[in-house]
Amino acid sequence: MEKIITIESTKGLHAQLANKLVQVSNKYDVEIYLQYDNVRIDAKSILGLMSLAVPNGENVKVVANGADSLKAIQEIEKLLG
Repeated sequence: MEKIITIESTKGLHAQLANKLVQVSNKYDVEIYLQYDNVRIDAKSILGLMSLAVPNGENVKVVANGADSLKAIQEIEKLLG
């Protein structure tokens, strides 16, 4: 399952937001990735997420595989969007 999400935070994907994203990603039984600018990072890795340096207003692709894919993507969309 995939979803394109626009980063709405005025600071982009900053450390605090990345930490929340890791917490959400770890709640679910899924393999989940964020893709930005042709780089794909495990959404359960805070260092990986911060390395993406996604600015405000940019789109990321969230890709999830597993039983809870829909729930995970919906919660991530609420967090980022």
